[in-house]
Amino acid sequence: MAERLIIQNGQVVTPAAVLAADVLVEDGRIAGVVAPGAVAWAGARAIDAGGCLVFPGVVDPHTHIQLDTGIYQTVDNWEIGTRTAAFGGVTTVVDFATQFPGMTFPQALEARLVECQPALIDYGLHMMVTDLPRDPDEARRWLEELRDLGVPSIKLYTTYRPNYYADDATLLHTFRAMPGDMLAMLHCENDAMVTDATGRLVAAGQTSWAYHGQGRPPEAEVESIRRVMHLAKVAGAAVYIVHNSTAQSVRQVAKAQQANDGPPVFCETCPQYFWLDDSRYTAPNAEHFILQPPLRPPAWQVDLLDVWTTISAVSTDHCDYSLAQKQEHRDFTKTPGGLPGLETLFQLTYTAGVHRAVERQAAGEPVAPIPLTELARLLATDPARIFGLFPQKGAILPGGDADLLIYDPAPEVTIRAADQHTIGGYCPYDGMTVQGRVRTVISRGDVLVEDGTLHGAPGRGQFVRGKPVDWARVTRKKTVTV
Repeated sequence: MAERLIIQNGQVVTPAAVLAADVLVEDGRIAGVVAPGAVAWAGARAIDAGGCLVFPGVVDPHTHIQLDTGIYQTVDNWEIGTRTAAFGGVTTVVDFATQFPGMTFPQALEARLVECQPALIDYGLHMMVTDLPRDPDEARRWLEELRDLGVPSIKLYTTYRPNYYADDATLLHTFRAMPGDMLAMLHCENDAMVTDATGRLVAAGQTSWAYHGQGRPPEAEVESIRRVMHLAKVAGAAVYIVHNSTAQSVRQVAKAQQANDGPPVFCETCPQYFWLDDSRYTAPNAEHFILQPPLRPPAWQVDLLDVWTTISAVSTDHCDYSLAQKQEHRDFTKTPGGLPGLETLFQLTYTAGVHRAVERQAAGEPVAPIPLTELARLLATDPARIFGLFPQKGAILPGGDADLLIYDPAPEVTIRAADQHTIGGYCPYDGMTVQGRVRTVISRGDVLVEDGTLHGAPGRGQFVRGKPVDWARVTRKKTVTV
């Protein structure tokens, strides 16, 4: 049983406010958020959070730990991936079970849960759908069974032939079969545009890493998002657009949210899209930055301070391929795509959304820092709500799991690849300066990481069943009511 804790002297970020308060933890749950010094517990361990911010543990709703695409396999496993997450203040990940050909959803889920057993932190799962029955009634029964197993969200792709690609008819069939309390996540790139752009580059012999971004043009993402949202509206399905890599992509979602005339539309972005641009493809170590969608030209780039009111999450799309895998072919069409990011998610988002916003404001830019409550929304509360984990996860509220991140915003820190706990052997943010560091991470009342030392054991993580969400309780702008 987790010990009794009192987190004292910190600034506590709740969904409603930032408070000077003590957080009481008992039996692995939040027992209360009280005035400083209001409660003294005999035998409780006191943790001094003086000078620090106390956030809810981060919920990353989009990770790929121990990924097997059928073509490539990452070199990590669930112990390595969740250890990496813990050092970054991530206390819950929502990863994916893949329905490989011939599998039912329960079979795919069970196979993935076996792989997840060494996890150090808690986890939920989405289902990558590749083979849904064509009969509408049977398709509906399959999806209802999946939802009832604790997986209320599915993943679909508008590209990646032949493994994952779903054409418009398949998308419509799936959207129509979905129960009204489920959610479809969409990887949006127009496959015809990607195939055409890549084919022309291959024909010209332009397949070095320098051409990766040109092979997947930003217009392909914007068009696909627009089309997917239209199809979802026709079918009445709630959708969540993953890893928006351009400002124009987020604007398409904002228009749909503002129109307020269809089912909910959510979206996310990732730190790579507001920290990095496509100049990396013509610089040393270009292979480090091969991912889909690719990094974008500055004119297309996401600015976190422009999009935070539209997006519902900052995720990582974490994917830990090794340098050897990245360097095996000097051909972007053969290089596995994906970046590690779990350990740097909070630092990068805090720095861009709060610290650098203050610097930009001081320099005369018409920007304002993201409020800390909204930062917690993006990194914990909304992901938990949208994917059915709230109120167990996602906020510092009595009765919820005691998942806490104590963050010291004072030090200036240089990210070093050698300090990371991933296994791939590189970090896309190596040498960059961020503001603050993760000091203490608490998972279900257990002090998991403290001052750079891991205390948890593999296998302590638990599968958190996602609950179906009543979308009638979703405000059209971005979030779910408490």
